[in-house]
Amino acid sequence: MTDDLIVSWDAEKLTDTTREQISVKLAEETPVGFVFNSVPYAVMMATCQDLEDYAYGFSITERLVSNPESIKAIRVEETDDGVSLSLAISGEDFRRLLQSRRAMTGRTGCGICGSDDLKSLHTHLPKVPQKPPISIAAIRKALAALPVAQTLNAQVRMVHGAAWCSSSGDVTLLREDVGRHNALDKLIGAGIRQKADFSEGFCLITSRCSYEMAQKAIVAGFTTLVAISAPTTRALRLAQDAGLTIVGLARTPSQYLFTGTVQS
Repeated sequence: MTDDLIVSWDAEKLTDTTREQISVKLAEETPVGFVFNSVPYAVMMATCQDLEDYAYGFSITERLVSNPESIKAIRVEETDDGVSLSLAISGEDFRRLLQSRRAMTGRTGCGICGSDDLKSLHTHLPKVPQKPPISIAAIRKALAALPVAQTLNAQVRMVHGAAWCSSSGDVTLLREDVGRHNALDKLIGAGIRQKADFSEGFCLITSRCSYEMAQKAIVAGFTTLVAISAPTTRALRLAQDAGLTIVGLARTPSQYLFTGTVQS
């Protein structure tokens, strides 16, 4: 919907012996306003692509709607200040949304920031589906394939990726964004729109595995979450309660199994 995903910026490259003027490709960051039934809810900073996927994923993982069918229509509009995502949702979910109080202006996709009620961090989450464990060979195969699959990051070297991978390690669906939460929301939204069964295979993210990333994975129905960086202890406790397998610090040489099981 926009050609401004990548912007060239003049910079001076400094080394021990030289100073060189070069043009650097950077990813644009755009304010995206979520509006539900004409009522503004939040403004997130995001990469301006796959916004319909983002609308579905954010609404589901933040539990603003009870199911995808509650979303009746989505309208994407460019404004002078950014992009407006207007969603028409069912009346029952809208009434519940109005009772929640948020202050989420200007953040890059955090699902916890903006909550003014500590109890919102302890809401009950479903158990993840029981499936055969993923093999470590599949995880390593997906890790090797991820850099090629991240076409936007190959150009700008600054955006996060979230991928749904098959049980054999093939990257079957991927979304990218400047925000790690946004990338995961976009992936989940894309899967919802394609009626994907996230209990098959596993999720691979390029960021750390924080509490809200684990929470989004659980809500989406993933059974295994693989993160390039480390998990937080709160994320691990949440994963243990829900039965989510977490593999962290997942790099080419080694991977760490923090919760759950994998096949050798």
